[in-house]
Amino acid sequence: MNTVFILIRRNIKLFFKDKGMFFTSLVTPAILLVLYATFLGNVYHESFTSNLPDTIKLTNSLMDGLVGGQLISSILAVSCVTVAFCSNFLMVQDKANGCIKDLRISPVKSSVLSMSYYIATMISTLIICLAATGISLVYLASVGWYMSMSDVLFLLLDVMLLVLFGTALSSVINFFLSSQGQISAVGTIISAGYGFICGAYMPISSFSEGLQKVLSFLPGTYGTSLVRTHAIQGALAEMQNQGIPADVIESIKDSLDCNLYFFGNQVTIPTMYMILGGTAAALIAVYIFMNLLRKKV
Repeated sequence: MNTVFILIRRNIKLFFKDKGMFFTSLVTPAILLVLYATFLGNVYHESFTSNLPDTIKLTNSLMDGLVGGQLISSILAVSCVTVAFCSNFLMVQDKANGCIKDLRISPVKSSVLSMSYYIATMISTLIICLAATGISLVYLASVGWYMSMSDVLFLLLDVMLLVLFGTALSSVINFFLSSQGQISAVGTIISAGYGFICGAYMPISSFSEGLQKVLSFLPGTYGTSLVRTHAIQGALAEMQNQGIPADVIESIKDSLDCNLYFFGNQVTIPTMYMILGGTAAALIAVYIFMNLLRKKV
């Protein structure tokens, strides 16, 4: 067990000392926050306004709280997965520069080595994503705060669960990589594409019906929905307190993917947690199986 802790500490230190991997990990939440707040805030504001009847007027603070909640949910939903890939690239770099050969000829067991990579990636990703969550909450408090303590706690749970999912997914995919070129290719694809297929950049409800059905099979979609639900739940509750009709609020939830539907059936929040947690557990099992299989070979 002491060997596991030593390797985990080694991997975490190497990740934070490698300025390339570390700053690449920070780029996603930092750039997204700036871009969203600067350019997309007005777009989201108009989107909310267009969904409201002309007779309904919201205060600027409440509108900013809704927009801010959507912004930070998009940032966190993407960052928890993309940062996990960046953190896990250390495993690939060890293959590329030959360090893995030295580790494998040492008395360290293969299972211990694989476990150290996974746990170190999870811890490094959690550190960055929890820091991004703190910054996001500060931003939300500056524009319009309506979250309750339970909303914040559930948001933290969502982030941790998404980190677990992102770490497991990156471990399975990075298992097959062995060069710097492959790292760059996979990093570019994940950074550019994941935000779209999980509904972070554009709500799934804005896609065609056929694409919505396809994306409803992806667990990341439900992770985004959970984060978004808890980020704007307080603002929606305040809208209800101000007398906004329930059907209008449900329409907003549908448009922002707080309500997700699987072939016409609404997916409940407990079911979303089961899907995301179950997928993470299944990916961890696949990662363990692949490492056991490689050991036998």
